[in-house]
Amino acid sequence: MTAIAVTIAGSDSGGGAGIQADLKTFSALGVYGASVITALTAQNTMGVQGIYDVPPTFVAQQIASIFSDLSVNAVKIGMLSRPAIIEAVAEGLERHHATQIVLDPVMVAASGDRLLAPEAVDALRRVLLPKALIVTPNLPEAAALLDEPMASDEPAMCRQAERILALGPKAVLVKGGHGAGTESTDILLDAQDVRRFSAPRVNTLNTHGTGCTLSSAITAGLAKGLTLDDAVAMAKSFISAAIGASSQLQIGRGHGPVHHFHAHWS
Repeated sequence: MTAIAVTIAGSDSGGGAGIQADLKTFSALGVYGASVITALTAQNTMGVQGIYDVPPTFVAQQIASIFSDLSVNAVKIGMLSRPAIIEAVAEGLERHHATQIVLDPVMVAASGDRLLAPEAVDALRRVLLPKALIVTPNLPEAAALLDEPMASDEPAMCRQAERILALGPKAVLVKGGHGAGTESTDILLDAQDVRRFSAPRVNTLNTHGTGCTLSSAITAGLAKGLTLDDAVAMAKSFISAAIGASSQLQIGRGHGPVHHFHAHWS
């Protein structure tokens, strides 16, 4: 049986993040990828020049098309910029009994450009967090979800993970890529335990699409039948290697992409 994952996210015209990063990740990890495009962005390594939201009815139609035909094993949700789109995605996933949902609460691009309207944050908390198997905020996103200052150390990351877990997801992965120190540490929390995933921090500007890539790698692992812990561990290893190999690519003049096919390109 072919492992199938679907990404519900925005398109990045520069190819480094969003739908493009997700599909590259699925392919690199041996998973067939389908997609639901929620927004079009005019975007490159320098920043986001424009956003065009897909009408919610068409987002719903894409979801219906995929789930009426494909046997989807796992779902990754990325950029959902408006409350109406969030509602359409939630309704579609519920209607088609989607499981193994990985929610990446995309709010700001690596360039600093905002991708989520402020009024959509409450809809994200209220409508989608309770449906997620795991939610994967970085440090600024975790703070925004809770309307708190950004965590500055691991105990604070754990406290914020606990508060996000109380909003309804089954597990929370607070990512430490925006932190300091020689290691980049992510904290995974569910109802049973806290786990710590660390990797050496890579000093590079090539961080475009890191969050999208990590969450889609987790989704790929789940689609292939891995446990959540094993999927997170595999994804952490994959993104660390992709960041480490990013200097092999010469893409753009700003925040370059990670190297999704580092294990395949010679």
